[in-house]
Amino acid sequence: MGVLLKKSCNKHREASAGSGVVEAGTLILTAKMANEQNPCPCDFGDLLDYKELGNEVCVGHIKAYLNKPSISTDKAVILIHDIYGWKTPNTRYMADLISSSGYISILPDFFKQQEPWKPSNDWSCFDDWLKTRSAKNVDKEIDVVLTYLKEQCNAKKIAVVGFCWGGAAVHHLMLKYSEFRAGVSIYEAQYDLKSPTFYIFGEKDDIIPLSQVAELEQKLKQQCKVDFEVKIYPGQTHGFVHRKDKDINPQDKPYIEEGRRDMLNWLNRYV
Repeated sequence: MGVLLKKSCNKHREASAGSGVVEAGTLILTAKMANEQNPCPCDFGDLLDYKELGNEVCVGHIKAYLNKPSISTDKAVILIHDIYGWKTPNTRYMADLISSSGYISILPDFFKQQEPWKPSNDWSCFDDWLKTRSAKNVDKEIDVVLTYLKEQCNAKKIAVVGFCWGGAAVHHLMLKYSEFRAGVSIYEAQYDLKSPTFYIFGEKDDIIPLSQVAELEQKLKQQCKVDFEVKIYPGQTHGFVHRKDKDINPQDKPYIEEGRRDMLNWLNRYV
């Protein structure tokens, strides 16, 4: 159903052809009081009424949400949250979904206990807020998470999935860390890739318009030497894969399910 913009294959492929619910609920309620002159254009979406299946653990100097599958595995996926932080039930649901497919999933607090963004915040202050939470300033946290996965979970094959703010972090990490076998960037545009990467975009994303996606495609054609796919999902807005509830939005259900399925298929292909 999604529109596949570009699929590039490298030579090898051608040859082989609880507290989180309360906190998130507060975000939704306070969104009603958003600054009318400078509202946040990044819609929080539908708050999932979801009971998480994993547990919070201490990983070095940070906390993380961890879920291990019922079967033994050496495959793991690090999830990088969006601007709304690591405690939202929507993102923890995605961690549980990935774990149910046979991966150790871990969702660290990359904001290191700093306040996440709130829909009620004044958007004109976003740039200043973001300066203290750079998506490129996650190396120290990734180091301790990788050590934890290797030493405590016996993980040998590791991938990374990022949403929005986390999508930018994905590419920074894929350029620097050889441990990552694959990445999935959801709603974020970069192009200088070192590992296979799958891009997910909504057709009606006001934050990343189609013109920017077209520019991304051109850059990928010129510079990318590894496998990639860029896919646009009709009628979908920013955050549709993890911020929308398919049961609340029946018209979006096919695309939400397709996006999640595509994400898992990409991980299964390379991890």
